Amino acid sequence: MTVLRLPFTARAWREGLYALLNLPMAIVGFVTAVTGLAVSAGLLITFVGLPLLALTLLWLRTFGYVERQRARLLLGSEVAEPGPVRHRDGKTGLLAWIGAVLRSDVSWRSTAYALLHLPWAIATFTVVVTTWAGGFAALTLPLWSWTLNEDIGINTDGQGNGWIWDNPFELALVSVVGLLLLISGSLLIRGMVAVDRLAVRALLGPSAAASRVSQLEEDRSVVVDTSAADLRRIERDLHDGAQARLVALAMDLGLAKEKLTEDPEAAARMVDEAHGEVKLALQELRDLARGIHPAVLTDRGLGPALSSVAARCTVPVTVDIDLDQRPAPAIEGIAYFTTSELLQNISKHSNAHHATIEIWRTTDRLMIQVTDNGQGGATTTHGTGLAGLTERLTAVDGLLAIQSPHGGPTTITAELPWREPDGSPSGRRPR
Repeated sequence: MTVLRLPFTARAWREGLYALLNLPMAIVGFVTAVTGLAVSAGLLITFVGLPLLALTLLWLRTFGYVERQRARLLLGSEVAEPGPVRHRDGKTGLLAWIGAVLRSDVSWRSTAYALLHLPWAIATFTVVVTTWAGGFAALTLPLWSWTLNEDIGINTDGQGNGWIWDNPFELALVSVVGLLLLISGSLLIRGMVAVDRLAVRALLGPSAAASRVSQLEEDRSVVVDTSAADLRRIERDLHDGAQARLVALAMDLGLAKEKLTEDPEAAARMVDEAHGEVKLALQELRDLARGIHPAVLTDRGLGPALSSVAARCTVPVTVDIDLDQRPAPAIEGIAYFTTSELLQNISKHSNAHHATIEIWRTTDRLMIQVTDNGQGGATTTHGTGLAGLTERLTAVDGLLAIQSPHGGPTTITAELPWREPDGSPSGRRPR
């Protein structure tokens, strides 16, 4: 029954309307493109040619915008808007604007769409008109056949001989044929508008390069925000921690100095307390320095650095690192802090009895897998820090995969791009 209703669904009507509108829209785009390009080319020897060409391309960009909206409204095809016209080096003025329009790939891809779409639009228009007119006419024939004065049929020999439909059974048969024509036409139209979707996405949407630039700009903003947050955290830790202890230490030593001659025993006690404060301040500074970039990571690499982190974890951790060489320092640092944060999550949230860290390299990726036998249920939405970790990895072309069913176990896999210490990627497969 679903197939029988296919020609009468809202989707079929929207797709048919889109295919019908293809022709008038394509004529407008084609005529504008051909006329504008031809006239502009002929006037290039004058000062009018380039501005006219830029105006033509700008109009075709607007035409592309209308076509994207038409595809969105009638086909439900969400195509991202391409970037605006960008002036190079912040220049302004007429010449800068003309140059920006002429350099924009969006302008030329919109022009290509306007030039290439007309033949396809003729085909879609013809299919819709033929299938809808013939199908609906045959389907509804029993309703309007009484308005005809003569028998209905097909004259095959020019002498009035042929197929004559003059009884209810034959009229019903014609209706069935009309329904089949509508069903087949709906399927054909659906396939044709699928091609339209691809054409709109490929020629009127943002190019792959533009999408990549946009993604890189977004990732850069994430990195900048993360770096700013880290700097604020370091400043806060220094102000509230070591700095406050050092200020108190200075005051205690000042009081001890005053009491040195009057009450040597009290002064000795105060110096002893100050000595303990110095140890605490030094420990806080070491912890802060380790949070910025641990010396053991710089000197000895991921293995010893993560073994040190695992030793401080409240859960027993097994560390298995299979790397025959060190990656670039930036990648190594991200891998270290990613693993450290995952271990902190295990300590705080998992109720696990054991955890495992595995790090290896495959082709041009550095793989990190942290597993625990805790309660599971880890997600990026419950404040465990995984959302921020995901953003930071994405910013360097990495990713984070989480498998954490309720009841456990939890396996979190992080991928980072492998870079050699000199900054170049490598395609060698060590494992």
